[in-house]
Amino acid sequence: MTLEEALNKGKEILKAAEIADYELDAWYLMEYVCKMEKSQYYLKSKEEIEPEKWQEYEVLLKKRAEHIPLQYITGSQEFMGLEFKVNSQVLIPRQDTETLVEEALKVLEPGMSVLDMCTGSGCIVVSLMKHKEGLTGMASDISKQAILVAKENAKQNQVEVEFVSSDLFKSITGNFDMIISNPPYIPTDVIAGLMPEVKNFEPMEALDGKEDGLYFYREIASEAGKFLNSNGYLYFEIGHDQGGRVAAIMEENGYRNVRVVKDLAGNDRVVLGNLPAVQ
Repeated sequence: MTLEEALNKGKEILKAAEIADYELDAWYLMEYVCKMEKSQYYLKSKEEIEPEKWQEYEVLLKKRAEHIPLQYITGSQEFMGLEFKVNSQVLIPRQDTETLVEEALKVLEPGMSVLDMCTGSGCIVVSLMKHKEGLTGMASDISKQAILVAKENAKQNQVEVEFVSSDLFKSITGNFDMIISNPPYIPTDVIAGLMPEVKNFEPMEALDGKEDGLYFYREIASEAGKFLNSNGYLYFEIGHDQGGRVAAIMEENGYRNVRVVKDLAGNDRVVLGNLPAVQ
Protein backbone atom coordinates (compact mmCIF):
# COMPACT_ATOMS: atom_id res chain seq x y z
CA MET A 1 0.00 0.00 0.00
CA THR A 2 1.35 3.42 -0.98
CA LEU A 3 1.30 6.46 1.26
CA GLU A 4 -1.35 7.96 -1.00
CA GLU A 5 -3.52 4.87 -0.74
CA ALA A 6 -3.09 4.81 3.03
CA LEU A 7 -4.12 8.45 3.31
CA ASN A 8 -7.18 7.87 1.13
CA LYS A 9 -8.11 4.87 3.26
CA GLY A 10 -7.76 7.03 6.34
CA LYS A 11 -10.12 9.62 4.86
CA GLU A 12 -12.66 6.90 4.05
CA ILE A 13 -12.56 5.51 7.60
CA LEU A 14 -13.04 8.91 9.22
CA LYS A 15 -15.71 10.03 6.75
CA ALA A 16 -17.70 6.85 7.46
CA ALA A 17 -17.45 7.65 11.18
CA GLU A 18 -18.87 11.13 10.49
CA ILE A 19 -15.77 12.98 11.64
CA ALA A 20 -16.37 16.59 10.61
CA ASP A 21 -12.80 17.37 9.49
CA TYR A 22 -12.08 13.85 8.25
CA GLU A 23 -9.67 14.90 5.48
CA LEU A 24 -7.58 17.13 7.75
CA ASP A 25 -7.58 14.65 10.61
CA ALA A 26 -6.55 11.78 8.32
CA TRP A 27 -3.61 13.89 7.20
CA TYR A 28 -2.63 15.01 10.73
CA LEU A 29 -2.55 11.40 11.90
CA MET A 30 -0.37 10.40 8.94
CA GLU A 31 1.93 13.33 9.61
CA TYR A 32 2.15 12.24 13.25
CA VAL A 33 2.86 8.57 12.46
CA CYS A 34 5.27 9.12 9.57
CA LYS A 35 6.93 12.30 10.93
CA MET A 36 6.40 13.80 7.52
CA GLU A 37 5.48 17.28 6.32
CA LYS A 38 3.22 17.90 3.32
CA SER A 39 6.14 18.72 1.04
CA GLN A 40 7.77 15.36 1.82
CA TYR A 41 4.47 13.54 1.32
CA TYR A 42 4.02 14.94 -2.17
CA LEU A 43 7.49 13.70 -3.11
CA LYS A 44 6.92 10.23 -1.62
CA SER A 45 3.17 9.66 -2.04
CA LYS A 46 3.66 6.77 -4.51
CA GLU A 47 6.14 5.00 -2.23
CA GLU A 48 5.09 2.06 -0.08
CA ILE A 49 4.14 2.81 3.50
CA GLU A 50 6.14 0.75 5.99
CA PRO A 51 3.95 -2.08 7.41
CA GLU A 52 4.49 -1.01 11.02
CA LYS A 53 3.60 2.58 10.11
CA TRP A 54 0.39 1.43 8.47
CA GLN A 55 -0.50 -0.63 11.56
CA GLU A 56 0.10 2.35 13.84
CA TYR A 57 -1.86 4.62 11.50
CA GLU A 58 -4.76 2.18 11.44
CA VAL A 59 -4.86 1.99 15.24
CA LEU A 60 -4.97 5.79 15.53
CA LEU A 61 -7.63 6.06 12.83
CA LYS A 62 -9.84 3.68 14.79
CA LYS A 63 -9.41 5.83 17.90
CA ARG A 64 -10.34 8.98 15.97
CA ALA A 65 -13.31 7.13 14.45
CA GLU A 66 -14.53 6.63 18.02
CA HIS A 67 -14.53 10.45 18.28
CA ILE A 68 -11.55 10.56 20.63
CA PRO A 69 -10.22 14.10 20.03
CA LEU A 70 -7.27 14.29 17.70
CA GLN A 71 -5.24 16.22 20.29
CA TYR A 72 -5.68 13.49 22.90
CA ILE A 73 -4.41 10.97 20.34
CA THR A 74 -1.31 12.97 19.41
CA GLY A 75 -0.89 14.42 22.92
CA SER A 76 -0.27 17.94 21.65
CA GLN A 77 -1.97 21.19 20.67
CA GLU A 78 -0.56 24.45 19.35
CA PHE A 79 -1.65 27.66 21.11
CA MET A 80 -0.26 31.19 20.74
CA GLY A 81 2.55 29.78 18.62
CA LEU A 82 3.61 27.39 21.38
CA GLU A 83 3.24 23.62 21.78
CA PHE A 84 1.26 22.28 24.72
CA LYS A 85 0.98 18.75 26.00
CA VAL A 86 -2.63 17.66 26.51
CA ASN A 87 -4.43 14.60 27.80
CA SER A 88 -7.91 13.74 28.98
CA GLN A 89 -7.30 15.51 32.32
CA VAL A 90 -7.37 18.97 30.68
CA LEU A 91 -9.42 20.87 28.16
CA ILE A 92 -7.85 21.14 24.73
CA PRO A 93 -6.60 24.72 24.19
CA ARG A 94 -8.75 26.49 21.60
CA GLN A 95 -8.06 29.38 19.27
CA ASP A 96 -10.94 31.33 20.86
CA THR A 97 -8.91 31.55 24.06
CA GLU A 98 -6.10 33.33 22.23
CA THR A 99 -8.35 36.42 22.27
CA LEU A 100 -8.22 36.36 26.09
CA VAL A 101 -4.43 36.13 26.12
CA GLU A 102 -4.03 38.85 23.47
CA GLU A 103 -6.26 41.25 25.43
CA ALA A 104 -4.33 40.59 28.64
CA LEU A 105 -1.00 41.22 26.92
CA LYS A 106 -2.19 44.72 25.97
CA VAL A 107 -2.17 45.86 29.62
CA LEU A 108 0.41 43.64 31.31
CA GLU A 109 3.84 45.16 31.91
CA PRO A 110 7.12 43.70 33.21
CA GLY A 111 7.02 43.46 37.00
CA MET A 112 3.29 42.70 37.15
CA SER A 113 1.89 39.58 38.80
CA VAL A 114 -0.79 37.32 37.30
CA LEU A 115 -3.01 34.58 38.71
CA ASP A 116 -4.50 32.17 36.15
CA MET A 117 -7.48 30.52 37.84
CA CYS A 118 -8.84 27.21 36.47
CA THR A 119 -5.59 26.88 34.54
CA GLY A 120 -6.13 23.42 33.01
CA SER A 121 -3.25 22.80 30.60
CA GLY A 122 -1.62 26.06 31.69
CA CYS A 123 -1.89 27.48 28.18
CA ILE A 124 -3.01 30.93 29.37
CA VAL A 125 -0.39 31.61 32.04
CA VAL A 126 2.43 29.98 30.08
CA SER A 127 1.60 32.03 26.98
CA LEU A 128 1.46 35.25 29.01
CA MET A 129 4.82 34.52 30.63
CA LYS A 130 6.38 33.55 27.31
CA HIS A 131 5.14 36.59 25.39
CA LYS A 132 5.74 39.20 28.11
CA GLU A 133 9.05 38.99 29.93
CA GLY A 134 9.29 40.03 33.55
CA LEU A 135 5.90 38.80 34.76
CA THR A 136 5.38 36.80 37.95
CA GLY A 137 2.92 33.99 37.37
CA MET A 138 0.77 31.80 39.61
CA ALA A 139 -1.79 29.28 38.34
CA SER A 140 -4.40 27.22 40.15
CA ASP A 141 -6.80 24.40 39.44
CA ILE A 142 -8.99 22.13 41.54
CA SER A 143 -7.65 19.14 39.57
CA LYS A 144 -4.29 17.83 40.75
CA GLN A 145 -3.99 15.92 37.46
CA ALA A 146 -4.43 19.16 35.50
CA ILE A 147 -1.73 20.81 37.62
CA LEU A 148 0.69 18.05 36.65
CA VAL A 149 0.02 18.68 32.95
CA ALA A 150 0.35 22.44 33.39
CA LYS A 151 3.70 22.01 35.18
CA GLU A 152 4.98 19.98 32.23
CA ASN A 153 3.89 22.71 29.84
CA ALA A 154 5.63 25.42 31.83
CA LYS A 155 8.82 23.37 31.83
CA GLN A 156 8.53 22.55 28.12
CA ASN A 157 8.09 26.24 27.27
CA GLN A 158 10.79 27.34 29.71
CA VAL A 159 8.81 29.64 31.99
CA GLU A 160 8.66 29.80 35.79
CA VAL A 161 5.14 29.53 37.20
CA GLU A 162 3.99 28.72 40.75
CA PHE A 163 1.22 26.12 40.59
CA VAL A 164 -1.32 25.67 43.38
CA SER A 165 -3.98 23.00 43.75
CA SER A 166 -6.97 25.02 44.92
CA ASP A 167 -10.76 25.11 44.83
CA LEU A 168 -11.02 28.66 43.50
CA PHE A 169 -9.45 30.98 46.13
CA LYS A 170 -9.35 28.55 49.07
CA SER A 171 -5.58 27.89 48.91
CA ILE A 172 -4.53 31.16 47.25
CA THR A 173 -2.34 33.66 49.08
CA GLY A 174 -0.88 36.97 47.97
CA ASN A 175 -2.08 39.78 45.72
CA PHE A 176 -1.99 40.17 41.96
CA ASP A 177 -2.16 42.84 39.29
CA MET A 178 -4.37 40.58 37.17
CA ILE A 179 -6.59 37.58 37.74
CA ILE A 180 -7.43 35.83 34.49
CA SER A 181 -9.70 32.83 34.03
CA ASN A 182 -11.32 30.58 31.48
CA PRO A 183 -13.67 28.87 33.95
CA PRO A 184 -16.24 26.15 33.26
CA TYR A 185 -19.14 28.04 31.63
CA ILE A 186 -21.44 25.58 29.87
CA PRO A 187 -24.87 25.22 31.52
CA THR A 188 -25.31 21.69 32.85
CA ASP A 189 -28.32 20.85 30.68
CA VAL A 190 -26.51 21.98 27.50
CA ILE A 191 -23.61 19.54 27.87
CA ALA A 192 -25.57 16.52 26.63
CA GLY A 193 -26.05 18.26 23.27
CA LEU A 194 -22.36 18.96 22.67
CA MET A 195 -20.34 17.09 20.03
CA PRO A 196 -19.13 13.64 21.18
CA GLU A 197 -15.49 14.75 21.21
CA VAL A 198 -16.32 17.24 23.94
CA LYS A 199 -19.05 15.67 26.09
CA ASN A 200 -17.58 12.15 26.06
CA PHE A 201 -13.86 12.86 26.41
CA GLU A 202 -13.03 16.31 27.80
CA PRO A 203 -13.08 16.60 31.62
CA MET A 204 -16.59 17.33 32.87
CA GLU A 205 -15.43 19.49 35.77
CA ALA A 206 -13.74 21.81 33.26
CA LEU A 207 -16.96 22.17 31.22
CA ASP A 208 -19.83 22.32 33.69
CA GLY A 209 -20.71 25.88 34.71
CA LYS A 210 -23.66 24.58 36.75
CA GLU A 211 -27.31 25.47 36.17
CA ASP A 212 -27.00 28.73 34.22
CA GLY A 213 -23.31 28.53 33.28
CA LEU A 214 -22.50 31.59 35.38
CA TYR A 215 -21.65 30.02 38.74
CA PHE A 216 -17.87 30.46 38.48
CA TYR A 217 -18.11 34.05 37.22
CA ARG A 218 -20.17 34.98 40.28
CA GLU A 219 -17.82 33.16 42.66
CA ILE A 220 -14.60 34.55 41.17
CA ALA A 221 -15.87 38.12 40.72
CA SER A 222 -17.12 38.28 44.29
CA GLU A 223 -13.82 37.07 45.79
CA ALA A 224 -11.18 38.39 43.39
CA GLY A 225 -11.13 41.89 44.85
CA LYS A 226 -9.54 40.53 48.05
CA PHE A 227 -6.59 39.28 45.97
CA LEU A 228 -6.17 42.16 43.51
CA ASN A 229 -3.88 45.13 43.91
CA SER A 230 -5.24 48.66 43.54
CA ASN A 231 -6.44 49.13 39.95
CA GLY A 232 -6.08 45.36 39.44
CA TYR A 233 -7.61 43.67 36.40
CA LEU A 234 -10.08 40.79 36.13
CA TYR A 235 -10.26 39.07 32.73
CA PHE A 236 -12.66 36.26 31.80
CA GLU A 237 -13.26 34.09 28.78
CA ILE A 238 -16.99 33.63 28.25
CA GLY A 239 -19.46 31.70 26.14
CA HIS A 240 -20.70 33.50 23.02
CA ASP A 241 -24.06 34.43 24.61
CA GLN A 242 -22.83 35.41 28.09
CA GLY A 243 -21.29 38.84 27.52
CA GLY A 244 -24.02 41.03 28.96
CA ARG A 245 -24.64 38.83 31.98
CA VAL A 246 -20.96 38.45 32.93
CA ALA A 247 -20.40 42.19 32.43
CA ALA A 248 -23.30 42.84 34.82
CA ILE A 249 -21.80 40.45 37.40
CA MET A 250 -18.50 42.34 37.25
CA GLU A 251 -20.16 45.75 37.56
CA GLU A 252 -22.23 44.54 40.52
CA ASN A 253 -18.95 43.58 42.21
CA GLY A 254 -17.42 47.04 41.78
CA TYR A 255 -15.38 46.64 38.59
CA ARG A 256 -15.00 49.64 36.31
CA ASN A 257 -14.30 50.08 32.60
CA VAL A 258 -16.04 46.74 31.97
CA ARG A 259 -15.94 45.75 28.31
CA VAL A 260 -16.99 42.80 26.19
CA VAL A 261 -14.48 41.83 23.46
CA LYS A 262 -15.30 39.74 20.39
CA ASP A 263 -13.13 36.94 18.99
CA LEU A 264 -12.03 36.60 15.35
CA ALA A 265 -15.34 34.94 14.47
CA GLY A 266 -17.26 37.96 15.75
CA ASN A 267 -18.60 36.25 18.87
CA ASP A 268 -18.46 37.74 22.37
CA ARG A 269 -15.46 36.00 23.96
CA VAL A 270 -13.87 38.11 26.71
CA VAL A 271 -15.20 40.30 29.52
CA LEU A 272 -12.67 42.49 31.29
CA GLY A 273 -12.56 45.26 33.83
CA ASN A 274 -10.52 46.67 36.68
CA LEU A 275 -10.96 47.72 40.28
CA PRO A 276 -10.83 51.45 40.97
CA ALA A 277 -7.47 52.67 42.20
CA VAL A 278 -7.18 53.30 45.92
CA GLN A 279 -7.07 57.04 46.53
